[in-house]
Amino acid sequence: MSSNPKLEDNLRAAILAKPDALLDDKDLMQALVDANEQARGDNVIDLRGIAMQRLEARLDRLEDTHRSVIAAAYENLAGTNQVHRAILRLLEPVDFEDFLRVLGQDIAEILRVQRITLVLETTALMDDPAIDKLGGTLTVVEPGFVDQYLTYDRSGPARDVILREIQKPNQRVFGTLAAQLRSEACLKLDLGSGRLPGLIVMGALDPRHFTPQLGTDLLSFFAGVFERSMRHWLS
Repeated sequence: MSSNPKLEDNLRAAILAKPDALLDDKDLMQALVDANEQARGDNVIDLRGIAMQRLEARLDRLEDTHRSVIAAAYENLAGTNQVHRAILRLLEPVDFEDFLRVLGQDIAEILRVQRITLVLETTALMDDPAIDKLGGTLTVVEPGFVDQYLTYDRSGPARDVILREIQKPNQRVFGTLAAQLRSEACLKLDLGSGRLPGLIVMGALDPRHFTPQLGTDLLSFFAGVFERSMRHWLS
């Protein structure tokens, strides 16, 4: 009797009938490779097998990279669509009060953030009941507040767009939600010659929603459109 076990006739016939099915099964092929290595013994080095393993590992890495690139592309496309929808909605209001309401509610919902605040510097601070009716969307502050807010955790001049975790929640900016928010996007606004700067601050509950590693092109574009809309309302 042979010492090597033989396949049953029906199993052997099934393999011969569909050999491609065996070649396409990764687990079966790996089992055959392992059995072949055991049959050779420890004193034989299969250079071809080693090369194949390295190629498989490289292919796995390439597949992971491919999936990551596709995921990033879809995420970027989704972000672009969000900003475009937000801008179109921003252009619809016919009065300033509705403009601010859309910013604080509709735009926040479209961009999936919990709070958006428009911060405007002014030399004549006052308690205005009309501001209170806007639900905290508009906040007026003293001159110099915008640059101070943008640079409180860093040195050097303020950048136009800053993404960061919230280290010191500011109730003047975020109101009653200040303690709950964990990341923010700060968009500096140039409101035109002779006017003090402004600031849009978007706050999110997720500390990873706005991080310095994210791109700022879309937010810069949104800020540019918003600046032009604000100049229209202030003229």
